[in-house]
Amino acid sequence: MSFKRLVLIGLTILAMIFSGASLFASWQKPQFQSRLELYQTNIVLQAQAWQPEDQSDENLIALQRAILGDNSLENASKQYQQAIDSVKNTLNQTEAQLEKLRSPQITTTTPTQPLLNDPIADQNPLQAQQEQIEKTISKLEKLQDELNLRWGILQTQQGDTAAALNTWSQVNTTSELTATANVLTGLWSNSPQLLPNAQTLITTNLEGWFRFTALSQLYQLQQRQDALSDIQTSQQATASDAILKLAIIAIIPSITAFIGVILLVGFIIQLLLKGRESILATNADKPWTTPWNADVIIQVFVLGFLLMGQVFIPEILSFIPLPKSSDNARIQAFSVLVSYTMVALGAFLVLYFSIKRYFPLPEDWFKFRLFSKWLLWGIGGYCTALPIVVIVSLVNQKLWQGQGGSNPLLQLVLESKDNIALLMFFFTAAIAAPFFEEFLFRGFLLPSLTRYVPVSVSILLSSLIFAIAHLSLSEILPLTALGMILGIVYTRSRNLLAPMLLHSLWNSGTLLSLFILGSSNN
Repeated sequence: MSFKRLVLIGLTILAMIFSGASLFASWQKPQFQSRLELYQTNIVLQAQAWQPEDQSDENLIALQRAILGDNSLENASKQYQQAIDSVKNTLNQTEAQLEKLRSPQITTTTPTQPLLNDPIADQNPLQAQQEQIEKTISKLEKLQDELNLRWGILQTQQGDTAAALNTWSQVNTTSELTATANVLTGLWSNSPQLLPNAQTLITTNLEGWFRFTALSQLYQLQQRQDALSDIQTSQQATASDAILKLAIIAIIPSITAFIGVILLVGFIIQLLLKGRESILATNADKPWTTPWNADVIIQVFVLGFLLMGQVFIPEILSFIPLPKSSDNARIQAFSVLVSYTMVALGAFLVLYFSIKRYFPLPEDWFKFRLFSKWLLWGIGGYCTALPIVVIVSLVNQKLWQGQGGSNPLLQLVLESKDNIALLMFFFTAAIAAPFFEEFLFRGFLLPSLTRYVPVSVSILLSSLIFAIAHLSLSEILPLTALGMILGIVYTRSRNLLAPMLLHSLWNSGTLLSLFILGSSNN
C-alpha cells in the first residue's frame, strides 16, 4: 500500500470522526421545523382576527375559512403546548447532562472534549463545556417562559382563565418576563389590577396577535376607547396583511405541488406506455466515461469538502479578525458568506488539482448548455420535488419528534429584520450553494460513481452523501429525496444548469417563506 493511500485512509477516518461528531451533536437539538410551525401559528392567529367589511360576503368568509381552517385558537393552543413540552424535555436532558459533568465520577477522570464548534473559554475543557451547557439551559428556560406568556393568553381566549393564571405563575427566569406575567395576571384576574408600566412591558415582550389581545384587555380595563379603537383598526390592517401572506405561503406551493403531482402521474404513464422512449428513461442507463479511480473521488470529498469545511477553513478563519459571535444580522450574514465562499473555493482547488492530469476530460463532463431545455427540466423538477419532499418530511417529523437539529442558516433568516443581511443570506443560499453543491455532488460525484455502479445506484449514493454532508440527522431523509430528484434531472438532461436551477428555486422558495413568516411576527 502506497504512502499516499495511507494518508488518504487516515484523513478519511479523521473526516468521519468530525462528521460523526457533528451528526451526533445534532441528535438532541430541536428541529427548526418546530420553530417554523410556531411562526406559522402566530400568523394564523393574526389572520383569524380579520373581519371583511361586507360581513354578508360568503365568498370572503369561505376564503378565510379555507386559508385558516377551523378551530384556529384550539389548534394554536395545542401547538404551543407541544412546543412547551418539547422545550421541557430538552431542558431536562440538558440539565441531566450538566449534572453528569458535575458528578465526582466525571471530574476525577480525564476531561472530556468540548462540544464541536464551541469556543474554549479557558484551558479547562470540562469547565468550558459546563459553561456552554449552562448558557444553553438559560436560553431554554427563557424560551419556556416566553412560550408560557403566549400560551396563557391563548388559554384566556378559550375561556380557561384559571389555567392561564397558573401558566403565568410559572414564569420566573428574568425580572422583565416575570413582570410581564404579573401584568397579564392582573389583567385577567377576577379582581383586575393595573400594574405600572403595563403597556411598555406588553409592547416589549409580546408580539403580533398576543400583543394586540393583551393591549385590548388593558385598554378595556382603563376605559380608553380611543386607544382601543386605534388598536382594533391596526389589528384589522395586520390581519388583512396576514391573510395575504398566508395565501402566498399556502396557495402558491399548493398549486406548484398540484402541478408536480400531475407531472409525476404523466411521467409514470408515459414510462409505462413508451418504455425506453419516455422522458424518464432518457439517458437513464447511460454512464459517464470516468478516467479516475475511487482514490480521486475520496480525495476530493474528504480533503476538498469535509475537512475543508470542518477543519481547514474554520482554522483559517480563527486567524481572521472577524467577530466570532454577534447579534448583528449583517455581521452574521457576512460571516456565513465568507465561510461558505472559502469552503467552496478550497473544494474547487482540490477538485481541479485532483483531476488536472486527466485533462482534456471526456465530452460529457461538467456540461453547461445554455441553449437547451434546462429551464423546463429545472422548473418541472422543482414542481415534482415539492410533493415528494413534503410527504417525506411529514414522515420524517413523526420519526424524529421535533429533534435531530436543522440548518442554522434557516433560523438566522427567519429572525433577521435587516434587508442587507437578507440579501447576503439569499446570495449564499440561492446562488452560491446551488452552484457549488450541484457542481460537486451532481457534476463530479454522481458521474464518478457510475464507473463502479449503475446510474440509478449512483443517484441514490450521491443523494445520501449530499444529505449527510449537511450534518443534521433530521434532514437526512428529506435531503436524500431532494438529492435523488436533482440526480434524476441531471442524468436525464445532462446539463448542470438544470439541477442548479431546481436547487436555486428550492432554496429561494424556502427563503421567501421564512422572510414572510419572520416579517409577520412583530
